[in-house]
Amino acid sequence: MARQTLRRQGLPLVFSNGHFDLLHVGHLDYLEQARALGAALYVGLNGDSSTMRLKGPGRPLVTAQERARLLSALRVVDCVLIFEDDTAAGLIQALQPEIYVKGGDYAHKLLPERPLVESYGGRVVLIDLVPEHSTSALIARIKALP
Repeated sequence: MARQTLRRQGLPLVFSNGHFDLLHVGHLDYLEQARALGAALYVGLNGDSSTMRLKGPGRPLVTAQERARLLSALRVVDCVLIFEDDTAAGLIQALQPEIYVKGGDYAHKLLPERPLVESYGGRVVLIDLVPEHSTSALIARIKALP
């Protein structure tokens, strides 16, 4: 559903962002929980250069175009937007989602987008992550294969 339509109908937009490199069940669980919070879920996807800067050499493993295609195929995701900045602040400023969702790992970390979201009356929701389900853990398991 288009952002303008959601706004006109008073329906909440949920927004989240991340790299989603090597899509796995932890990502799906997180996105399902995020989508349940509103009428539509838009996902900001860190592009290739952004992922390289933030995750380091060798990342991303999967190109942004392929990651976007995979995310778009999930029925819980209504829209995928690729961005190259280090934070999603530009997308958040443009969309002004009612709900901004991040993983529970941000409970004890600085969330740079929080002040922006709260400045226009949006709400930040942290969703618990599925233990042992992360891209880093998956990469470690693959590297450990004989």
